[in-house]
Amino acid sequence: MIPESIFRKTMNTLFLAAAESTGESGVVQKIVETFGWNPTLFFSQVVSFCLVAFLLNRFAYKPILTVLEERRQKIAESLANADKMKVELANAQAKAQEILTQASQQATKAIEEARAAAAKVQEVETQKAIASASDIIAKAKQASEAELIRMKAELRKEVGRLVVTTSAKVTGNILTAEQQARLADDTNKQLAAN
Repeated sequence: MIPESIFRKTMNTLFLAAAESTGESGVVQKIVETFGWNPTLFFSQVVSFCLVAFLLNRFAYKPILTVLEERRQKIAESLANADKMKVELANAQAKAQEILTQASQQATKAIEEARAAAAKVQEVETQKAIASASDIIAKAKQASEAELIRMKAELRKEVGRLVVTTSAKVTGNILTAEQQARLADDTNKQLAAN
């Protein structure tokens, strides 16, 4: 290894030679003398800086970027699940409306048929047809109401399942079975209130 005094003199000579080639030898020599440039300390600081920069990059910056990317993906999945849930809810509502419309059309058709038959039959038969039509309407309403109630129950169950699934994905699958059931019940209660 080169002794420090020889190394310092060599480095100073190199700086002075570089300064002389550019014509600024006095300025560089003044700066070296004023600030007491120590090549050993300079190179050890450069090595220390590079080592710290490498360690920070490897053990701090990259793991933080990985965690941020994972969170971004989880948020994107949650948003996609929420959009999917909205579409499913809209589809279920459209289907329920379609069933109600069909039931109403069937009831209207049954009433029209009953009226046409009643016009052809005597007064007694007219009364029977009207009673029959009323029964059909009541049954159709009951059937449509029962179907609507069933569809709402299915919808609540599905929304509860989706909320639990989404919550489990967002929170990292740390919900217990009791918490999942309670979350589903709370969701069903809120949907029933709406």
